[in-house]
Amino acid sequence: MTIKILFVLDKSKSNSKGLAPLKCRITYMGERKPFATGIFINPQNWDNKQQKAKPPNSENKTINTQLSLIKNKINQAFLFLQVNEEEFDVEDVFLQYKGNSPKKSKTILQLFQEHNDRIEKLIGKEYSIATLWKFKQARDLLKDFIKYSFNKGDYHFKDLDLKFIQDYEFFLKAEKSLALATTNKMIQRFRKIVKLAISQDIIYKEPFIGYKVKHIKKEITYLTREELAKIEEYQFKAERLQIVADMFIFCCYTGLAYNEMANLEKSHIINGFDGNEWINMKRAKTKQTLSIPLLNKSKMMIEKYKNVDETKVLPSLSNQKFNTYLKEIADIAGIDKRLTHHLARRTFATTVLLFNDVPMEIVSELLGHSKITITQESYAKVVNKKVSEQMGRLNEKLK
Repeated sequence: MTIKILFVLDKSKSNSKGLAPLKCRITYMGERKPFATGIFINPQNWDNKQQKAKPPNSENKTINTQLSLIKNKINQAFLFLQVNEEEFDVEDVFLQYKGNSPKKSKTILQLFQEHNDRIEKLIGKEYSIATLWKFKQARDLLKDFIKYSFNKGDYHFKDLDLKFIQDYEFFLKAEKSLALATTNKMIQRFRKIVKLAISQDIIYKEPFIGYKVKHIKKEITYLTREELAKIEEYQFKAERLQIVADMFIFCCYTGLAYNEMANLEKSHIINGFDGNEWINMKRAKTKQTLSIPLLNKSKMMIEKYKNVDETKVLPSLSNQKFNTYLKEIADIAGIDKRLTHHLARRTFATTVLLFNDVPMEIVSELLGHSKITITQESYAKVVNKKVSEQMGRLNEKLK
């Protein structure tokens, strides 16, 4: 349980003046932590055995004083950890010396904030502003729970256990009245912070062991051929409704998410290897390349709105207005389903693709899912219905 502090001259990194940097190396429990001191010295003036700069002069005296201060500060950090921490390693000693919190002392909300700050700096590169707001919301809810349950402003990772997680889930449902799906999302985002803590050796045990996520499998809602035809064939008197109906139909035949539809530019329409026109763009959510061959119905909409904007394929409209107008369209067209933009994406996957015998792996590719299991889990019942129809036809033939 002792600490060793050694100053090492790195001659290989001498500067143009022939001065070499002095590094400090802390050794504790068989592990080393080297770091730069910022001090440079003439190699001929360094006495490695005595760990001092020689001969005695004003310059070397200053160097020796600096080294002494570094050593004393490290020893103070080590003593502090011995008094206040049950377990710590050489990295913690260095962090304490630098004035930062040791890994074991890092709190949940502190690491959560560090994670969110990182996301904020990568907006537009790896993340969207929507992702940042989701994680900010998750942190705020966790903060409310810690205050409500423990009357504290934060909570140490070392005290985190399965009960904390189970109580947090109950809090989200009972006190915040969150739906199960939203609760699962908040737990999922918190779990990401826990995984980050494990990767940084802040904690060594996985507190989520034994935790079971409760899922409610919702039946996929989509438009049937007949319902889709109602919207396609109806001529809406209000121009705003006709525009939204056309955009909705376009997405029923392309499967684009709202952001992809809103950001679709004419440059994204390319001639493919097969001579057909394809949509080729990056998915807003995963940043993966999305390649979708254009069906005739989607081509008609592109042609109809080709002069509306110089760069965009379709007119611009906020997501809120888009979904509000869809409610009016459903009432007028006589469709007894809650029309949303996402319903168009589901209709593309089911009525347009799966019910026309397009294989599941191709559906997954066209939807831009990262794994085919995501598609399978979402559309399993639809596939079963298709199988039932096919077996029914086969049964008639075999009579």
